Amino acid sequence: MTKEKIQEQSKETLQSAEQAVESESYIDAAEDAKEQQDGNGQSAETDDPVELKRRLADKSAESEEYYNRMVRLQADYDNLRRRSRLEREELLKYGSEQLIKAILPVLDNFERALASAGDGGEKFVSGVEMIHRQLKDVLNNEGVSPIPAVEEPFDPNLHDAVMQVEDSGKEENTIVEELRKGYFFKGKVIRPSMVKVAKS
Repeated sequence: MTKEKIQEQSKETLQSAEQAVESESYIDAAEDAKEQQDGNGQSAETDDPVELKRRLADKSAESEEYYNRMVRLQADYDNLRRRSRLEREELLKYGSEQLIKAILPVLDNFERALASAGDGGEKFVSGVEMIHRQLKDVLNNEGVSPIPAVEEPFDPNLHDAVMQVEDSGKEENTIVEELRKGYFFKGKVIRPSMVKVAKS
């Protein structure tokens, strides 16, 4: 084979290779353009069942997410409404607590007067007893009740120990004397009893 023929064949091979590269570049460019159109949601084949199913699945998932978000918001709203209702009920239940605390010293004074009356002044004593009884009834109707103390075991949640006394006849930590009554208000301690406690 002559040198000229070899050069011609090389030239033809080179041209064929260049044409193939150009053709492949064109195909790649066309595929890139199609992918870009698909990414923008502007595909020419909008009637493709596979594409329609994919879009339907996407919209269904989006709708499900919105529904779940709405359900969570509804649950949060219900919890807030329930919490507000409970706080309002508690406010109504304990709304008169300050009034009760203010009345308790009056009750204390009545009890001191009765304790010091002795045998004299029966009408006075009778009147004070009546007022005392009426006041206790009012407080009882409001949910106020005394805390048991004397002969009870000492409970720091209910009693305030101000003194300890040696008393061989009592078990240790038993309340031997009540210095000031304590009270519950609807089951809540609003004033602990002031007591003396036995120690061994």
